Amino acid sequence: MIQTYSTTIRRKEMDAVLTCMVDERIGPGELNDRFIALVKEFFGCDGAVALRTPEDALKYALRCLDFQQDQKIMISALAPAWHIQAIESLGYESIVLDVDEATGLVTPEIVHQGMLEGGRLLLLHETMGILPDVDGIVELGIPVIEDISKSAGAALPGIEENGKPGKARKAGSFGVFSILGLEEKDVITAGGGAVLMAPSRREWVVLKRYVDQVAKTALLPDINCALGWIQLKEFNRNETTRKEIFELYQRSCMSSRHKMFVRGNGASTENGPVVESGEDVQKDSPLSTSTMCAFPLILSSSFKDVKQYASKKDIEIRLAFEDSVIALREEELSSSCIRAKSLYLRAAVFPLYPRLSHSQVAKIVKVLGTLP
Repeated sequence: MIQTYSTTIRRKEMDAVLTCMVDERIGPGELNDRFIALVKEFFGCDGAVALRTPEDALKYALRCLDFQQDQKIMISALAPAWHIQAIESLGYESIVLDVDEATGLVTPEIVHQGMLEGGRLLLLHETMGILPDVDGIVELGIPVIEDISKSAGAALPGIEENGKPGKARKAGSFGVFSILGLEEKDVITAGGGAVLMAPSRREWVVLKRYVDQVAKTALLPDINCALGWIQLKEFNRNETTRKEIFELYQRSCMSSRHKMFVRGNGASTENGPVVESGEDVQKDSPLSTSTMCAFPLILSSSFKDVKQYASKKDIEIRLAFEDSVIALREEELSSSCIRAKSLYLRAAVFPLYPRLSHSQVAKIVKVLGTLP
């Protein structure tokens, strides 16, 4: 059976972790520092700290912002469930936002509506590695904490004042702070943990005050940092492979009645149709702007039937948002997050990771082209 998810652990990753164990560098130390140095280089942020959990990262981000307990935090219904669990455990109230059905993302219009309901901060999850209309969201004037656990490596093309192409703007550079989850299913994994990043010096000065006081038990251990470091070093290689596989899958779906998410520059498609598989998706939404963390397909038929069909071909598929906020609070959110609930019930993910062999990719391509 070809599993839906598989962490890409090659010899290099094994050697990095084994060396750490042999040298008995288990707790946070030198490798934590090396990992942070690489994070700063890769994302272009001014400073960062590697912590044991994404919840810890959110806690320190909120402290840096001096976010008051009586203020509400907005999150996407398709964000990972830990968003709402962490917010509640920290004593805050959340406002769960519905999404644009074409992208699975919150839009400036949706966020603005959340602000009218009392939202004063947005924890922005970039669903399926796709970047939203970040400029439109930032212009709303509220603090944004980016969750780039699925979108690390994605970038929007930069435009200079004269209209000419400028320096690309990477995921993680749009929020006041950014969280890079390092959990098993995140695009970069360290076997657990998260990095909290400050994009510019102004935010880093504030964060560093807390970093200097963080208990050692809250920092990411070297054994995890060893894996995270090599994963980040190999990211471009792995992402190139994922994009090649993604393009093969996409072509196979051209004649399918199932649909794919719009991937592009984050322009709002509120009230617009989900792009059909047969349309020229790449023209309007180049894959270079998003991260291929998964291959989601919005099914036009029963998930159960498609899952059963793929299983007969020894391919495991799963609901794309099985670990999301809407999955955790389906009954509570059904009426207010209609589009998110629809995607939760209909969106499936197929295996997409660098360790897939050519024969396995070929098998999945064939199945995608013949789905019921």
